[in-house]
Amino acid sequence: MPFQVENLPEAIRELKRKLRRDLPTYSTVFQEVVAEMRAKIAQIVKEREAGQTVIPVLQYEDIATDSVSPEMVSKIKDRGACVVRQTFASEQARAWDDEIARYVEENGLDEKLAHAAEDKYFGTLASAKPQIYGIYWSRPQVQARQSESLTRVRTFLNRLWLAGSEGRRHFDPDRVPVYADRIRRRPPGSASLGLSPHVDGGSVERWLEPNFRKVYRHVFSGDWRRYNAFDAAWRPEVQEFPSPAVCSMFRTFQGWTALTRQGRGDGTLQLIPVADSMIYLLLRALQDDVPEIALCGAKPGRALSVEPEWHALLLEGLTSIPLMQPGDTVFWHSDVIHAVENEHKGSGYSNVMYIGATVGCEKNTAYLAKQAPAFLSGKTPPDFAPDNFEVDFRGRATEADLTALGRSQLGLPPVGSATSVAL
Repeated sequence: MPFQVENLPEAIRELKRKLRRDLPTYSTVFQEVVAEMRAKIAQIVKEREAGQTVIPVLQYEDIATDSVSPEMVSKIKDRGACVVRQTFASEQARAWDDEIARYVEENGLDEKLAHAAEDKYFGTLASAKPQIYGIYWSRPQVQARQSESLTRVRTFLNRLWLAGSEGRRHFDPDRVPVYADRIRRRPPGSASLGLSPHVDGGSVERWLEPNFRKVYRHVFSGDWRRYNAFDAAWRPEVQEFPSPAVCSMFRTFQGWTALTRQGRGDGTLQLIPVADSMIYLLLRALQDDVPEIALCGAKPGRALSVEPEWHALLLEGLTSIPLMQPGDTVFWHSDVIHAVENEHKGSGYSNVMYIGATVGCEKNTAYLAKQAPAFLSGKTPPDFAPDNFEVDFRGRATEADLTALGRSQLGLPPVGSATSVAL
């Protein structure tokens, strides 16, 4: 259900007063958090400058054989991100990249983009949008989402979370419903087309919306060391401001699959790999130097921006992900700060398919009921600006391209079932 506030400045003012009353030591507590974050950022910078891998890297085979070490699990949960090598064979990824290129070219997508609906989601960020194409139903995207290997990776990631806590079961980690997202095709030489550091999945709601405050209950109570970024309590119940491109499913991790080779300097992903950095962001907005009607730049219906004026300490940890090969995947916790390099200085395309990790819960099932008709008709999924480019595209995936797993992940009934999906 969308979240609404009639008088946002007054709501922020009153909410900050309440939070400060409930936590009169908000300034002292924040200084404790600053010390903790400074130590974590310093360690990241030290590793980065020494040429070490800041983002944990593991092999798909280790996930497939259930042999990921406890040490690796601990590091993934601390950094809130990981790279999984060879989730797909490089030959498969390259073939998908070629097919998507044909799909885009043969259907004249570049010309249609000139008339694309404006989602404005990144409107407050310093940089513009990268070359993100509003296609969702190409065969490669559908095949990747329903693949056994990527499903296995996402299930592994889901199980890093506390699926049950405080006497409640929050989600089923072994169900991985589809959240149809877009692709990126970034040509070499492109500049000022990145994304400034931000967090998806909620901006001002993280302070104002009651269930979001329950997610961060230990932060707002001052007992921030009890906060666990991987505790799913209340997360499937949060409500977001309605806005195109704001994800209304619960994603445990955002992620993408590399279709081309890409590394630092190639206009690729950057992370601030601190899983619990949200503690800093939330408490920073309560400090006395922030205007009473402001939340450090947060605005409804937009990405939660991370800005030098308010969050300079965290920004020191912004680090490009390791060199990716076709078929590698990268995932980052839904609260992890991320960005995209402004310039692509490499010599080839930097292409990805955005595919995150989702779980079985009522919030996600409700979204599937709206998304499935979009797949069947080729329309834009409900979370995105309704361009509907693919309705008449040649080569679009159809029901015939779905496996039994793919049907289940889209919320479609098994073949032969009497149940139908309304168009």
